[in-house]
Amino acid sequence: MGDRERLLARMRATKAGWGQDDVHALLVDFGFECEQGAKHRLYSHPKYPELYMTVARHKSLAKGYISTAVRLVDRLRQMEAQNEKRP
Repeated sequence: MGDRERLLARMRATKAGWGQDDVHALLVDFGFECEQGAKHRLYSHPKYPELYMTVARHKSLAKGYISTAVRLVDRLRQMEAQNEKRP
């Protein structure tokens, strides 16, 4: 299991105690691009622009941010699997 898979599994298991750098590491490892704002970071996927998320610049994030990041990666995997099945 690679680093990104371990991080995803740990975030899936526990939503508390994560910060913006952890979410950044997860999303960038899965191919998301980061656009820096004054108070937030905006993540979007270049191949699937409908997959995006805004993350506040806090050392400790609310559990909802972690849940959203995990769901975003799950949705990315679903979309990639569907595209692989197409001829």
